[in-house]
Amino acid sequence: MAQYYMPRLFSFLRELGRNNNREWFHEHKAEYDDLRSRWIEDMDRLIALMAAYEPDMASQSGKDVVYRIYRDTRFSQDKTPFKLHFAALLSPYGKRTCLAADYLHAGVNGSMVENGCYGGLWMPDSAMLKKVRKAIVDNIEEFEEIINNPELVAVAGTEIVGDSLKTVPKGYDRNHPYAHLLRMKEFGKYMPMTEKDFSTPSWVERAADTFRIFKPFNDFINYSITEE
Repeated sequence: MAQYYMPRLFSFLRELGRNNNREWFHEHKAEYDDLRSRWIEDMDRLIALMAAYEPDMASQSGKDVVYRIYRDTRFSQDKTPFKLHFAALLSPYGKRTCLAADYLHAGVNGSMVENGCYGGLWMPDSAMLKKVRKAIVDNIEEFEEIINNPELVAVAGTEIVGDSLKTVPKGYDRNHPYAHLLRMKEFGKYMPMTEKDFSTPSWVERAADTFRIFKPFNDFINYSITEE
């Protein structure tokens, strides 16, 4: 039986980290193409599992949700050409959505994000953020029920991850009882995963179940943004 590819993927990314240049990558392009095709196959499997609770995802394929390994270096001081991770964004709205979505990350040291499953809203514009904050305050009991759901706490703890302001935003009392939520500029949940977690094909089922648990959190945020 062929060895599962993910341990080889992490080894490839570590070696790429030591040789992050186009010449080395060109010499090892065939290996990269093989790893990417296998990653896409796992994304196909993940999408099929997620379609059970996100039916609008059924029409998507693994190629639709994965990211390129090539870095955009135009506005970065770091000119290394390649990312040191494989990733995918999974959402019924497609990969380019600005709404709350699920994100999957598998990488090595040098990646800016930790390995694991993410759900939530990242870098929203001010209008979206204003709507989410208002929805949380107006529906705090519903929101707290969602974030304190034992299933969610079991996989992602109680913390809401993301950047936050140092002070409560304008329009709210500095001593507001939900100041800690109002200061958030992003609203995310995160389940960490190690290389060992990725070492067998069953991680795909685990990720699908995690994203199922994240769904009420994402749905609350997205309804808050899209409600007229």
